[in-house]
Amino acid sequence: MKVIGLTGNIGCGKSTVAAMLREHGVAIIEADAVARQLRTNDDRVRSRIEKRFRTLDAGRLGEIVFADRAALADLEAIIHPPLRDEVRARLAELETAGAEAAVIEAIKLLESPLHDRCDEIWVVRCEERDALARLAERGIDEPAARARLANQSPQASKVAAADVVIDGSAPRAETQRQVEAALAALLAPA
Repeated sequence: MKVIGLTGNIGCGKSTVAAMLREHGVAIIEADAVARQLRTNDDRVRSRIEKRFRTLDAGRLGEIVFADRAALADLEAIIHPPLRDEVRARLAELETAGAEAAVIEAIKLLESPLHDRCDEIWVVRCEERDALARLAERGIDEPAARARLANQSPQASKVAAADVVIDGSAPRAETQRQVEAALAALLAPA
């Protein structure tokens, strides 16, 4: 099974690219969704978050951690180990089921040991104005959006580590073309 590591900064279009891949039958493991499940369903994770942050509300947690790098590091230290275990378990299930390809979609993929499991790293990059506009569409005001962008590794460092770069600022049809070409190249017989 081929594993694509899909990353890029917030608002760049990772979810759009993942949806395009899903249309081609590729299984998607979205790290944010796994993290939400852990915050909701894993009693140990919930307890540790509540003890450290005094809240389980996702909106409030976002306000706290995107305003304070130390708080973000604390939240990641709580969530990332069980998240990695869950992603590995899901990959194993997909491989056992005979999946041809799977995607790990994660903003912090390159900082995680999960990137070693990937056959290729795909980075979705975009212009800052596009990321800010997309975040505004999600109801995140500009100061909060800029704070979130500032708490992520620089886009250029992600692009430098990429096997494939997808332009998230391109028109949708062009992004689709890039995704299809990269997927075809990955799955082509050796």
